[in-house]
Amino acid sequence: MSDEVGLANCAVGLKRLMPSAEKHGITMIMELLNSKVNHKDYMCDHSAWGVELCKKVGSENFKLLYDIYHMQIMEGDIIRTIQENHKYFGHYHTGGNPGRNEIDETQELYYPAIMKAIVATGFKGYVAQEFIPKRDPLTSLKEAVLVCDV
Repeated sequence: MSDEVGLANCAVGLKRLMPSAEKHGITMIMELLNSKVNHKDYMCDHSAWGVELCKKVGSENFKLLYDIYHMQIMEGDIIRTIQENHKYFGHYHTGGNPGRNEIDETQELYYPAIMKAIVATGFKGYVAQEFIPKRDPLTSLKEAVLVCDV
C-alpha cells in the first residue's frame, strides 16, 4: 500500500488505543526504523512520516522512538531533525553506522554533538544503547555511556 494509505490506517488504529493509554498515563511509542538495510517494507522509516502520524493521532501520549542509527541510514541530518521535531520524540536509541557497532571514532556519527543537541531540547528521558559490540560488551557499554554523558 502507499505511504499515505498506511499512514491513514495506522492513525485510525492508534486513535482507538489512545483513550486507554491516556487514562492510564501510558505513552505509546513507535520506532523509526530503516527500510534500506534492516527492515524491508517498514513504513515508519522517515522522520517526516512518523511526525505526520503523531499529528494525525493527536495525543501527547503517542511519541516516536528516534533511532539515530536507523535515521542516519534513511535520511541523515540527525541534529537538525532532533531540533525541529523533538516534541514528537519520546525515546532515543544509539548505534554506530555502518554496522550498528560501538559509537566510537570508527563510525560516521559524532555522538557527543548529537547528545548535546538532545539535551538542548530539554529532554529528560533515557537514551538507550543499542549497538552490537565487537569486543567485550561491558567495556563497550562503559565507553558508550561516557560518550553520551554530556
